Amino acid sequence: MPSLMLLTRFMLAWLVCFTLASLAHSQFVLSGLSEQGIHITLSQRWQMSLSDWWGLLPTYGVVIAVGLLIAFGVAAWLARRFTGKRVMLYSLAGFAALLCIHLAMQPLMDITLIAGARGTLGLLTQAATGLIGGWVFAMRLNQAQKP
Repeated sequence: MPSLMLLTRFMLAWLVCFTLASLAHSQFVLSGLSEQGIHITLSQRWQMSLSDWWGLLPTYGVVIAVGLLIAFGVAAWLARRFTGKRVMLYSLAGFAALLCIHLAMQPLMDITLIAGARGTLGLLTQAATGLIGGWVFAMRLNQAQKP
């Protein structure tokens, strides 16, 4: 049962992180189109955001899951040594995971995995979604340990 609860907490953190990362990607791309003079309605924004979420799920979603799994494993190891720092460690682990995902893809595959992460602000926004995912995971762990 503890393993199932841990998996549930991880899946929630991953879902929050992936959803925010996908939405940020969509909005950065749409912002770039708007800067080119293309008018985009709110309905089109919603449609593209939902389409991107679904389309990125089997690729970017899996990459994020693997990245968070590795990062949270390291954070768990560190949390045993630095008690009381769990929220900070998991948050930083999530940030580092998303940052590493994007920084590693360019030299390895000569691609920018997510168009919305091509600039510095987009890259940091993607990393911030990892930070939020790590925070969600740590907060759920903390809630589980309260009597």
